[in-house]
Amino acid sequence: MLNFDKLTLNIPETTKPRVVIIGGGFGGLNLVKKLNGKDFQIVMFDKQNYHGFWPLLYQVATAGLEPDAIAEPLRKMFDEDYEDFHFRLVRVLGVDPVAKTVKTMIGDLPYDYLVIATGTKANFFGNDQVQKYSFSLKTIPEALNLRSQLLQSFEQASITVDPLFRESLLNIVIVGAGPTGVEMAGSLAEMRKHVLPGDYPGLDFSKMNIYLVEGLDRVLPPMSPEASAKTQKYLEELGVVVKLKTLVESYDGEVVTFKGGEQIRSQTVVWAAGVTGALIDGFSKEIIGRGGRLMVNEFNQVEGFADIFAIGDIALMRTEKYPNGHPGVAQPAIQQGQHLAKNLRRLIRREPMTKFDYFDKGSLAIIGRVRAVADLPGNIHLGGFIAWVAWLFVHIYYLIGFRSKLVVLSNWIYRLFTYERGTRLIIRPFIRKDDKVAQDFVVKNEMS
Repeated sequence: MLNFDKLTLNIPETTKPRVVIIGGGFGGLNLVKKLNGKDFQIVMFDKQNYHGFWPLLYQVATAGLEPDAIAEPLRKMFDEDYEDFHFRLVRVLGVDPVAKTVKTMIGDLPYDYLVIATGTKANFFGNDQVQKYSFSLKTIPEALNLRSQLLQSFEQASITVDPLFRESLLNIVIVGAGPTGVEMAGSLAEMRKHVLPGDYPGLDFSKMNIYLVEGLDRVLPPMSPEASAKTQKYLEELGVVVKLKTLVESYDGEVVTFKGGEQIRSQTVVWAAGVTGALIDGFSKEIIGRGGRLMVNEFNQVEGFADIFAIGDIALMRTEKYPNGHPGVAQPAIQQGQHLAKNLRRLIRREPMTKFDYFDKGSLAIIGRVRAVADLPGNIHLGGFIAWVAWLFVHIYYLIGFRSKLVVLSNWIYRLFTYERGTRLIIRPFIRKDDKVAQDFVVKNEMS
């Protein structure tokens, strides 16, 4: 039995400035890479022991990739070449800015500089019922749960004699038409056309409906109107039902109800409608801004603190060009992590820090095979094959580790010619806690 009284963080004492980083995402990762050397002791806390490439998480959920293709162990990435780097798999409970201490489940650790790089979590806008029954897509366990749910739904649809239940099993509702929602919808549509009929010859997949629901007046709101129009055209070509200016009112696990009264029977609702900052206790409400993010200055310093920084999605840096903060994608986190490393070195040399200036390299989204859109600097808008190739290249380039690049690239090449998705495996059945019927079914069939 684990005895918390006998656990310790086991971080060695040091005379060097200690930088504590909370979060091993794109921001934290790039900060460590650029900060490594003899000048600092670097400590990273995260509740998972790997760095995940979240832009491809939807492909895990739709049986296109296995989790290890998009994740890399943090300890492997920061090996003996990082001489004074220390990773601890631990949950952070909060921060005491006055005592300059990070509080964790197994002890406290003082810091000289603290970097918050915790990213975001799903935002259900206070709708507890939707949160309880829908599927969010922010972590690998959530992606595996969704994969199991989808495959279980097809299995159950193939054996049920209840037409209404079969309808609810074959209706998939995706709420939120940002990049995650759009890419998820496109992936499922291709799966419906090219994969599922061969797996389930007894099912009529013309009755499988994929709904993409968006509260605003176009899909991909963060991208250009040109990209939105092309994306909607591609989605409709794939048979996705796009519902704009539509808001979800409730979902009880069986029926989605929209404002206005329309209802759809569905066992699977994917929530991609918004995120909020993954905040840590210890900060006052006055410095928490739009989207639940920590307000920072042009040096990524959290407002009111000279020794606490926030980078990536958790940071709200308002500029003339980005009055609502930088977009919640990987590039701002990567660039802020790299820039902060330079500024921390400047601080210990007693030199003035330099302001962060975000360079927008463009935005990409994939809808399906040779269907993609791209907004590039210079007001350039691409679609189709060229945008698709650009999307593939960019995502392979930013994947961590040669093995992951090789696995993902070979998988994509194979699927280009076959549409095959070899990870259609129910490794761990998904069962809602209050679903007694499903629990009995799993037990009786010895699936668990």
